[in-house]
Amino acid sequence: MHTDDTIALARLVLASGPVLCRRRLLDQHGTPAAALRAGASAWRAAGMDDVQITRLRGPADDAHMRTLEWLQAPGHHLIGWHDADYPAPLRQIGSPPLALFVEGDPTLLWRAAVAVVGSRAPTSGGRDNAHAFARALASTGIVVASGMARGIDAAAHEAALALGPGTTLAVVGTGPDIAYPPGHDRLRDRLATQGAVVSEHPPGTPAMRSHFPSRNRILAGLTLGTLVVEAAERSGALITARQAGEAGREVFAIPGSIHNPLARGCHRLIRDGAALVECAQEVIEAVAPLAADLANALRGRLGETESAAIAGPGETPLRLDADYQKLWEGLGHDPTGMDQLVSRTGLTAAELSSMLLVMELDGLVTAEHGRYQRKTGFFTSTASMTQAEGQ
Repeated sequence: MHTDDTIALARLVLASGPVLCRRRLLDQHGTPAAALRAGASAWRAAGMDDVQITRLRGPADDAHMRTLEWLQAPGHHLIGWHDADYPAPLRQIGSPPLALFVEGDPTLLWRAAVAVVGSRAPTSGGRDNAHAFARALASTGIVVASGMARGIDAAAHEAALALGPGTTLAVVGTGPDIAYPPGHDRLRDRLATQGAVVSEHPPGTPAMRSHFPSRNRILAGLTLGTLVVEAAERSGALITARQAGEAGREVFAIPGSIHNPLARGCHRLIRDGAALVECAQEVIEAVAPLAADLANALRGRLGETESAAIAGPGETPLRLDADYQKLWEGLGHDPTGMDQLVSRTGLTAAELSSMLLVMELDGLVTAEHGRYQRKTGFFTSTASMTQAEGQ
């Protein structure tokens, strides 16, 4: 059963046209349902044009019904500008989307992520680099984001998926249900099942040339940095990199041979100020401070207030609230699955998922193949830091 807000938000998305006026309506009225109830005079005052107003006034059409039908399926989500779950980093870009259709795990949009992009027809070396960097990033808990295109995108997604669920997401320029390019049906389904497929376009939207530059702005905005593996001088990957830089995110480029035409885009980025990187660790170290900011934004989303110390025997206490104390005690030094944590803590899987995400961003826990454990050596480093501060 859809809520009034879900139905209204779908109507607002399908009104199409300029986005700013529809975001303004949500800011002014608080919820999609209230924005629709405000009526044509309020819509026009917010800046909506006659075409948009006509669409909002008219009866629900096939596209609206198709969207609501898609949203009824498990794992299908619509996250609007008004929603607390709207990703904090995306609010900071110049033209944030009104809403996101997500098939898969929406919590990945709040995880520390790096975009890995590049040529659709890479060299063997470029494909190998994409695989190696993506695997290294995903193995440390960073989500690998890309656009599900051929070449570098697909290599990055595949490398992350090989490590298990929760490692990668795709931002697409079609509806979330469309596999593009043709032949990527299996990859799309794996991403939807083990990661997330994200789009600002409603289900059923076909591929259109104009959608892909706008898709790139979302990919750049959702991530802490963009890594260009291999790209010609005229490449969509360079658009993503430019948009990442404009959003204040890190831009990285892997250098190549001066004889390789697909290295020229990376060399141009490096000349323009992108960081030259030779290993994934350089990327990881550069985005670490930004990941801390993301963790703070997530705490605000979860409404965390008072905290309580957690510590084991001989360990340095940290300040976390009572539910986190319960979760910490439920975690062991061996990998623990979600079902066990639900049983040990009495908390719901949804509550635990959000809490574990915060603790992972803080470096308290590690996650692998859907199982969680306390991060080895964390308290040793914390104790050393505390002693140093006291001197």
